[in-house]
Amino acid sequence: MLLHLVVARTLYNGDTIFYALSFILLMWIVKIFAWKPVTKMMQDRSNKISNDIDNAEKSRKDAAAMAEERQAALAGSRVEAQTIVKDAKENGQQQREQIVTQAQTDAQSLKDKAQKDIAQEREDALASARNDVADLSVEIASKLLQRELKADDQKALIDSYIEGLGEQHES
Repeated sequence: MLLHLVVARTLYNGDTIFYALSFILLMWIVKIFAWKPVTKMMQDRSNKISNDIDNAEKSRKDAAAMAEERQAALAGSRVEAQTIVKDAKENGQQQREQIVTQAQTDAQSLKDKAQKDIAQEREDALASARNDVADLSVEIASKLLQRELKADDQKALIDSYIEGLGEQHES
């Protein structure tokens, strides 16, 4: 039995060496044909994931920067719109004031002209009345000098001249 044990032990050592050599050979073949492509694939995948993460971070930063730019532009647009509205209101107010001032000036000018025209017409009417009264007085005096009248005749003569004067002004 001891012989069996020695032979078994020797076979066992031989098998162990065979298995060890087979394992080493298999690992070497795996390393050459499978390990390099697998590690390359894993490295490529790791690089792709890293690049995707970097690109996503960059895109997030770009989006945040663009959002800030849009907010700044929007705020600038609001300020500009408020300025435009304010300027339009001020211009409208100035135009309104100019129109009102011009209208008041025109109205005052028309009023002054009308007053001057009325004063001129009044002076013309008074001058005409003075001339008429003077002419009438001269005519009455000349008639009186040509004949001597009684009180009733004098009154009738004056009334007829006044009526004649009224008819002249009506026509």
